[in-house]
Amino acid sequence: MNELQNMRRLYTRSILSEETAGSNPLELFQLWFSEAKEEGEQEPNAMSLATVDQSGQPSVRTVLLKGLIREEFQFFTNYDSDKGKDIAENPRVALNFFWPKLERQIRIEGQATRISKEESKAYFQVRPRESQIGALTSNQSSVVPSREFLEEKFASLTKEWEGKEIPMPENWGGYSVFPTKIEFWQGRVGRLHDRIQFERKDKTETWVRARLSP
Repeated sequence: MNELQNMRRLYTRSILSEETAGSNPLELFQLWFSEAKEEGEQEPNAMSLATVDQSGQPSVRTVLLKGLIREEFQFFTNYDSDKGKDIAENPRVALNFFWPKLERQIRIEGQATRISKEESKAYFQVRPRESQIGALTSNQSSVVPSREFLEEKFASLTKEWEGKEIPMPENWGGYSVFPTKIEFWQGRVGRLHDRIQFERKDKTETWVRARLSP
């Protein structure tokens, strides 16, 4: 593992100035997201989601952004999963997008709330059928005896619901994350990265912009 000390990349792709950042972080997010898609980043909507359980233990995993609705970041999951339980105890979460081709990150802090059942059903109905069956199959984060157990349950449910509309599980649905802080990170030479942060003050709609030391 000694080679880890010599693993590094020189960041020269772009710069982030106050002028290009603008005054609205949601508009900048949409611009950067579009550029990530155009660049061919693999799954540009993949984001790390960090939560904290009731004992204070943090946990992080990758989920997929499925909407930027009402200026909130939306994803879907099983409400009985570890992340669902964490959010029920502590709705404060953090998100992170990393796009290595563009040498960029976006860090987001905010509060997660469940979206309406109607909105969740609308999304569930447009998911691939295999994904719908998968949601019925998985009691997410619970212990299972084997891979074969899951595959047999998946096959059984596929046969049971063949030719019929698959129901959304009662414990499945979406969350919206209301952002209170958004940081845009652009890699630069010498590790003097550009970091521009937007933060809401006193829970208002007004964003305050600041440059952070790398």
